[in-house]
Parts: sequence; structure tokens; C-alpha cells
Amino acid sequence: MAAKRQFTDKEFLEGLRSSNNEALSTLYKKYFGVVLKYVLNNSGTEDEAQDIYQETVIVLYNNAQKPEFELNCAIQTYIYSVAKRLWLKQLNKHSHVYKLSDNADDDGTLADVGSDVTEHEEKEKNLLKMGESLDGLGEPCKTLIEDFYIKHLSMEDIAEKFGYTNADNAKNQKYKCLQRLKRSFFNGEEK
Repeated sequence: MAAKRQFTDKEFLEGLRSSNNEALSTLYKKYFGVVLKYVLNNSGTEDEAQDIYQETVIVLYNNAQKPEFELNCAIQTYIYSVAKRLWLKQLNKHSHVYKLSDNADDDGTLADVGSDVTEHEEKEKNLLKMGESLDGLGEPCKTLIEDFYIKHLSMEDIAEKFGYTNADNAKNQKYKCLQRLKRSFFNGEEK
């Protein structure tokens, strides 16, 4: 049996337009995890995630059939955005807690996901930039910031780990490291 083919986003769209079963099957498998994670993190179940994902792929498939449809982002971003809207719409139907705008036509296709796509891409870009800025800090700042903000270690634990005389000295060092990170992130420089 031949190895599974890797599709580019453009090839996925062409495959959807020509009803290529391999493209559709690969698309289903490749991006389901993104939707599953989102739905599970937002009060859903795996079965609900599968339903939302199927609806999402149908929306993408239907839109891909339209000659005027142009994908202006990564397929993963588009799928995430559509799934998010579909899931929020479903939550809105089943709960009075959520007050969401209805951005779907009567036939269930989404009217516009442009703002969600742009917002998601901007967040991804900022996360990558933050990661690069953090990597550029060097030690001990990188580990200190990760220990405090990601691992949620106390200042006492950090002081002990890095050999500072007390938690106040560790807090002072964290502040200096954070200022360096902010400069690096906002100005693209490391000082």
C-alpha cells in the first residue's frame, strides 16, 4: 500500500472542488484534533466535537464549490473559525447563559468568518513572537519567567531554585526579566 499523500491547502481546496475522496478523508483526519480540543475546552463532548467537525467540513466543502470562493487564510484557521462559530451557536441554542450574534444564513452556511480568522491569525502571530522573544532572553530569565507564569511556582520556590537570598530578590529579578521580555516583544530588540 502506498504512503498517505500530503496535501497543501490549495490541493485540499482543489480536491474538495473535484470531490476527491482522498482529499476529503485526509482533511477529516488532519484537522479534527483542532476542533476536538476547542469543543472539549468549551463544555463539549467528543461526540459533539465530531458533529461540529462534520458540519464544519460541509461548510468548507459547500463554499469550495462556489467559483467566487477564495481562501485567504490557512485551512486550519478557517476550520477553527467555522467550528468555533458553529459550536458557539449550538451553545446558544442550549443555554440562556450565552448571548451570541447569529452569523448564519437560514440554510446553515456561515455568512462571514473574516473577523474570526483575522483575530485567530493575529493571536497565532503574537504567540509565535512571544515565544521567540522568550527564547531570545537567555538564562536565567527564560526559565524564571516560565517557572512563574507557566509552571506557577511561588516566588519562594523560585528563590530557592535560583539561589536568591529571598523571595523579594527573586521578584525583583522576575520584574527585570519581564521588562526585557516586553522590550524584546514590543520593540523587536533584546536588552
